[in-house]
Amino acid sequence: MKIRFDDRVVIVTGAGGGLGRAHALAFAALGARVVVNDLGTSPLGEGGNTAPAQQVVDEIIAAGGEAVANYDSVLDGDKIIQAALDNFGRIDVLVNNAGILRDKSFHKMTEEDWDMIYNVHVKGAFKLTHAAWPLFRDQAFGRVIFTSSAAGIYGNFGQANYSMAKLGLHGLAQTLALEGRTKNILVNSIAPVAGSRMTESIMPPDLIKKLKPEYISPLVLWLSSEANQDNTGGIYEVGAGYMAKLRWERSRGVTLPLADGITVDDVARQWKQITDFNDASHPASAQEAMMDMFANLSQA
Repeated sequence: MKIRFDDRVVIVTGAGGGLGRAHALAFAALGARVVVNDLGTSPLGEGGNTAPAQQVVDEIIAAGGEAVANYDSVLDGDKIIQAALDNFGRIDVLVNNAGILRDKSFHKMTEEDWDMIYNVHVKGAFKLTHAAWPLFRDQAFGRVIFTSSAAGIYGNFGQANYSMAKLGLHGLAQTLALEGRTKNILVNSIAPVAGSRMTESIMPPDLIKKLKPEYISPLVLWLSSEANQDNTGGIYEVGAGYMAKLRWERSRGVTLPLADGITVDDVARQWKQITDFNDASHPASAQEAMMDMFANLSQA
């Protein structure tokens, strides 16, 4: 199998550096026409600079590829989608990669810190995806990547806002995967670990150098390809050449009789079994997850 993106148009947000740059260069190298979006802010979301996006475009063109720069905020997602239409006439793949950090312990976090993270990561991804969605439906093809994080999956001290946003994106991805499947729109999340401006303040320099962003892009390309026909709604940890799919796991739990009501003492007595992950189950849908609960209602 030789995967190519000839005649496909790809938007990568936050593509002026780090992961986004690596994705943009990788797509272009395989024939995609790329919209390189980057507002050019600092990692805190301050300022603006057109140079980063344009430099990536220049690299792509120098290598014989096709690309245009776009400097709109992700909060103006419709403008970014329109840039793809104006320059290339279509949009096939959307990689929601743009992000900023406002790290503080929760008691020091301001509402502005919370809102800025939400706006860039969640609302920005919503705005872009919502603008692209009708186009994907009409052409019966679309691939969407959301960039989650280990902080969203596991939590991380000082990143309440970031963790909220990153797991929220995967929640959005799972529902869009269900809604898009019949129109050949596949939606997935990645939780990457890579050296970038976003991680240089929390990782030692020697590790940053080894965690190359280009180690992440092959998975993004696979999930975005036409060859990927059925992988949707997943979340993947990826970094340093390691790739793995995650899934929810649930203890077997306890079904308590309903006839006489349930007390807090019943919960206390059964707590060990409620939290025992031996022989765990792996519900694959909300409907499957609720089957055990609904089965118990016959006793009510």
